Amino acid sequence: MKSRRAKQSGPPRAAAYPGRVRIIAGKWRGRYLDVTDMPGLRPTPNRVRETLFNWLTPFLPGAACLDLFAGSGALCIESLSRGAGHAVMVERQRPAADLLRRNLEQLGADAAEVVEADAVDYLAGAVSPMDIIFVDPPFASDDLIPVCMRTIAERGWLKPGALVYVEAPATLAPLPLPPRWETVKHKATGQVGYHLLRAGPVVP
Repeated sequence: MKSRRAKQSGPPRAAAYPGRVRIIAGKWRGRYLDVTDMPGLRPTPNRVRETLFNWLTPFLPGAACLDLFAGSGALCIESLSRGAGHAVMVERQRPAADLLRRNLEQLGADAAEVVEADAVDYLAGAVSPMDIIFVDPPFASDDLIPVCMRTIAERGWLKPGALVYVEAPATLAPLPLPPRWETVKHKATGQVGYHLLRAGPVVP
């Protein structure tokens, strides 16, 4: 649902994706987020988000969340709505980042931060370990998935027991997991494969 330089390949953006997405549950249940129309921005479908947040519900209270390809912000904002403590949303395209800030202001979401940056560059910077990280690049840039996962693992971006959510083309299976990572949950819906991952303890 997200933006970074994309190769011209992979599934096209579905014409049915709306100009708004709905927050499913929590304190902002039923509120809508405006979505800017630009190449590479692909809001996670409601059906997929419902499944994802059923998986995440036990882990959300007080969680620190990071979305590396924030786009509409639906994943982090849904997390905050359901009790997450803090969220950082990384978005490299200025129009999408500006709209994210407006959506957060309208919700009064003061526990969220928008960072206008490239996702890989952000991961290469100062590390702040997270409880939940969302990795959902444009489908045409699925090569970013192994790069992001490897950087997350090598640079210490995960707190003990933290989770990583990856959304990718269903054809990208199995995922190229870093050493000692495991798949906790996995499903596919149409062209979308979605995966909840956990990093195991580092072995000296």
